Order: sequence, then structure tokens, then C-alpha cells
Amino acid sequence: MKTLIRKILKEETSNKFINKVLKWVKEPYLKNIEGLGLTKDEYKLVLSKIFNQSVTIKGRSVYDQNGKLIYRETSTGYWEKYEYDTNGNLIYRENSYGDWEKREYDANDNEIYFEDSDGYIEDNR
Repeated sequence: MKTLIRKILKEETSNKFINKVLKWVKEPYLKNIEGLGLTKDEYKLVLSKIFNQSVTIKGRSVYDQNGKLIYRETSTGYWEKYEYDTNGNLIYRENSYGDWEKREYDANDNEIYFEDSDGYIEDNR
């Protein structure tokens, strides 16, 4: 498996590359990558492909190019993913328990919509 991942890392960036990496590396990403024997630079490359942007890894947390937390996990495998809009507002959060939240904002960055996995919806659009 280590040889396969290393080979994939050398391929050109493409959807094919991302699909191959995602085939082998699922959440919890860091916990699963640890077993592959990759270097820290290779961790960063794999996670950059998964999140489709440059990332920074600090401990068990992954940050986007703007310094926003986009993924974190514990050593036991619990994980959370976060997505932001172009203004830096949190628009989606999901965790390993299957809980999720979606948000929308108006042009003034006021939250106008909220929905969660429990079925709660607050719509002020």
C-alpha cells in the first residue's frame, strides 16, 4: 500500500489523482495516513488534494490557506470537517457521528438560514 500511495503522489494533479487518494484514505484522515509510513510533506500533499487547496497541519488539525480550521480529529478517530464561504463564514460542519449543520448568509454576513441533521430549520431568507 505504501508503494501505491507514493506512486499516486507522483502523478499529475487531476480528478483521477484525487479519486485514487480518496479510495485509500478515508476519515479519520490523519489516523489512516499514519499507517502508510508517509513523510509529513506527503501528509500535506495528500490532505491538500483531499481538501482541494493548500493546507497547514498542526497536530491533529488541518487549516486552509486562510488559517481557518477545516478538519480536526482525535487520536481515537473522532473527526470534524468545516467549510466556509468566500467571506470566511462557516457554512457547513460535519462530524464522525453523522451530525451536520448548514448555514447561509446574506450580503452583510448575517446568518439567514440554518439546518441541522436533527431536522431543525431556521429560515429567514
